[in-house]
Amino acid sequence: MPNVPKITRPIALIGLMGAGKSTVGRRLAKRLSVPFIDSDDEIKKAAGSSIEDIFELFGEQEFRAGEQRVLDRLLNGGAMVLATGGGAFINNDVRKRILQSATSVWLKAGLDSLVERTSRRGGRPLLKQGDPRKTLEKLINDRYPIYEQATVTIETDKLSHDGAVDLIIQALQDRDDI
Repeated sequence: MPNVPKITRPIALIGLMGAGKSTVGRRLAKRLSVPFIDSDDEIKKAAGSSIEDIFELFGEQEFRAGEQRVLDRLLNGGAMVLATGGGAFINNDVRKRILQSATSVWLKAGLDSLVERTSRRGGRPLLKQGDPRKTLEKLINDRYPIYEQATVTIETDKLSHDGAVDLIIQALQDRDDI
């Protein structure tokens, strides 16, 4: 198990739904002895409703605006592990803010892994219409070129959650901007 670096600013986990941001994030935060915050949970608290309801009642654009406000607030919170929603890093303003204020870690997973992982639980508005595999494939094609701007990339397909945490910690040790 690698030595644990001392972090002074947020570690922002990015990636598609099913990449492991929340599960890996909780374990990473525990290992780093910092708080874990899931931006989707914070959005739900701020809006007083579920992500699905926000999408259904107000649309994706309003959800993204609320997400940006919540992330702006969270990114001022100092050392933490922050799991962001899959679309957050796609927003130019949010991406700039994350790249300036946090160390971004892309949890990269392949299509087969994402299809299998997202099939385990509901609550994913973007997968409600049509074939989830085709939707995820389109999201990969659209978003992976943008996710590549992350500070660190961890390929998660063949990793356990703890294995992903170990690789993130190892990558953080090699940085002086954490």
